[in-house]
Amino acid sequence: MESESEPYVRLASLRQLHQVMADMNTARSLADTLQTVANGVVTALGYELACVNLVRPDGDLVVAAFSGNQAAESLITGRVGSRESWERRLSMGETWGDLVFIPHTEGWVLDDDDVPQWYTDGPAPRFEDEWHPSDRLFAPMYTPGVQGGQCGELIGVLSVDRPRNGRRPGAWGREALQMYAFQAAIAISNARLRSNMQRALVRLEREQQALRASEESFRQAFEYAPSGMAIAEMGGDQHGRILRTNDALCRLLGRPASAMRRYSFSDLVHPEDIGTLLRTSAEGGRAELRLGRRDGTYLWVSLRNSVVADAADGPRFLLTHVEDIEERKRRELQLAHRASHDSLTGLPNSAELRSRLSSRLCQQRSTHTAALESIDSAFGHPAFDANGHGFDFRPVGAEAFDTFDHHVHTVTPEGERDDGTKGLAVLFCDLDGFKSINDRFGHNAGDAVLIEVARRLSQCVRDGDTVARLGGDEFVILADGLGKADAADLAVRLRSEIIQPIRAEGRAVRVGASFGIGWAHCGMTADEVLKSADERMYVEKRSRPKQHRRAG
Repeated sequence: MESESEPYVRLASLRQLHQVMADMNTARSLADTLQTVANGVVTALGYELACVNLVRPDGDLVVAAFSGNQAAESLITGRVGSRESWERRLSMGETWGDLVFIPHTEGWVLDDDDVPQWYTDGPAPRFEDEWHPSDRLFAPMYTPGVQGGQCGELIGVLSVDRPRNGRRPGAWGREALQMYAFQAAIAISNARLRSNMQRALVRLEREQQALRASEESFRQAFEYAPSGMAIAEMGGDQHGRILRTNDALCRLLGRPASAMRRYSFSDLVHPEDIGTLLRTSAEGGRAELRLGRRDGTYLWVSLRNSVVADAADGPRFLLTHVEDIEERKRRELQLAHRASHDSLTGLPNSAELRSRLSSRLCQQRSTHTAALESIDSAFGHPAFDANGHGFDFRPVGAEAFDTFDHHVHTVTPEGERDDGTKGLAVLFCDLDGFKSINDRFGHNAGDAVLIEVARRLSQCVRDGDTVARLGGDEFVILADGLGKADAADLAVRLRSEIIQPIRAEGRAVRVGASFGIGWAHCGMTADEVLKSADERMYVEKRSRPKQHRRAG
């Protein structure tokens, strides 16, 4: 650069400065840009040494580029100076516009701070503007776009040394360095932005590659899973609508994929399992239920839902895993049936009989009963009618009484005559003459008789009634909603069916039957009810002549 004492600047110097600035803005990376900035100070501004100190994210400044002396470059490049020390430097000395000049007479106080430096001592200046080796000149670089420069954010500092003409820069040289620092700040900011964008693009590309790989992995895992898989909508009017299914689910239900997309799971589930499905769909998790096949049959499956969430809109889809558990369910039902039913006749066994009977009986006064009795004393009205049913005489606003339990108490018809009261009849049946069949024809014949008696009893009762085998040749019938006359008629019909000839082991045999009719009511245990019916049966058996028992 020509001396500013001259009335003009050579055109070649301006061209050189213009080229350096162009190189700064076309560098391929941030590191190249920083080195171009340092080199431009040496090649275009007439200084022998130039250093670029760049502000790091933590605020300290690192020597990011050096030009003019390889020994100095290897010594201080990469070293860090604290922000505090740099702020001290930028607040000292003389200000030349945006530049800071610290003469050797003041700079000695900086020799021991932590800022990396390359200075040598020398003789005193021979004339007023001669450059001393310990003089320091800094050009701060601020973020562009802010009027006045220093109002912006500091991004780095250019440190220059040893002007080639040996003099402190004059007005033109100072202006040139200040403009150069401004342009360098723009180039560094742009390079940082490009670098950040490149890193973001690389990261985005990697994420997209990972996403594509994940989607492909999911597609293969979904399509080729050995058990059924489906994706269904979650929420809104289309909740549960099937969007996609794999081949395993289509084979399991016997439906093509195109047809599956016309359904929701609520269309396919067994009516009795719809509540289970809704709870599972709303909360995620798993459930065991029945799904309909194309041929109209139902298949037991284990259905496990996972909610696929969308970061912006919340839960969006249900990923459903469907596993065939038909065989396991069949075994479980068989085991449960064996535990609760007689292996010979298939009737409910003694334990199941007692369970069904106990479910109808409460062992103490219910909350409803106690509450009605308290109303009796409070309002002066009778709380129960003759059959034990509570009267509804609540005043307006007495909705609190709706909290009473809904158990319907089992009552007993009173007296010898039929007064119209309906109750739970317990018919205890004991076969007459059965032991002689076992003794004469063997146990196979006896088993055949028991099986046929069980069949005849089951055919003669209503769908809601229970026929159970208590053990041996004893049977019990639970028939709800009968009066005394109804129960007696039922016993006659059952006896008439039993005494008909039975084919056993190639011969016709006959057995009779004695019935005892007991009545269950709340407050009794199942054993007490059965004992009462058993005692009545023995009374009935003893009251009939022995020779007429088998024929009825």
